[in-house]
Amino acid sequence: MTALTDISGPDAAVVVVAAGSGTRLGAAVNKVLLPLRGVPVVAWSVRTALALPAVRRVVVVHRADEHAAMEAALAPYLGDGEVLLVPGGDTRHASEWAALRVLADEVDAGAIAVVAVHDAARPLADGDLFERTLAAAREHGGAIPVVPVDGVVRRDGTPVATAHLAAVQTPQAFRAPDLLAAYRAAAAAGFTGTDTASCVERYADVTVSAVPSGAANLKITFPEDLDVAGRLVTSAG
Repeated sequence: MTALTDISGPDAAVVVVAAGSGTRLGAAVNKVLLPLRGVPVVAWSVRTALALPAVRRVVVVHRADEHAAMEAALAPYLGDGEVLLVPGGDTRHASEWAALRVLADEVDAGAIAVVAVHDAARPLADGDLFERTLAAAREHGGAIPVVPVDGVVRRDGTPVATAHLAAVQTPQAFRAPDLLAAYRAAAAAGFTGTDTASCVERYADVTVSAVPSGAANLKITFPEDLDVAGRLVTSAG
């Protein structure tokens, strides 16, 4: 880990959680190491985060046995940027806590004011979504990207009214002191959250704002998702 530097300037951090697997994708390796238009899935989010003017630190949480593979996957795409590689845990919550412990000194010193936590399996989250989410977190305390939910039915086939429903995506961003305090409290209590927002809402008095997102910020879960993402990249280019 690098030493602390002058705290003026960029004061945001992005945590890219890449400690999952390719089980449902049917891959023999971690799905975020698979190529998307010739670039590893994880590298898309890392490149986006490094390009954000407000970002001071980028942390990639990887599986404990994949440090070398993650380093090799990212190295060609970093340019002059720097990424901290951190081994994750058995759960998403444990992986996020591992990243926050690495950032803790800078958060406590006031050098990092806001943190965005992003799923590496969502490679198409663009800079605008990151910036809007970080800005909303600064203003309100927390922010999560959401998209409308359509076509929901009950098991018997009857439709469900979805006017007030939304699906949650990442990046999820929070004021750094509140986020760190929440995870410290969760560690003391032995609590494991399902996502970042669930831990913050349980242990911090934070207003979480909804930031409009879209279907293009898809999560790579099944083989066809890689194909869809590839087509979206091609059409956008």
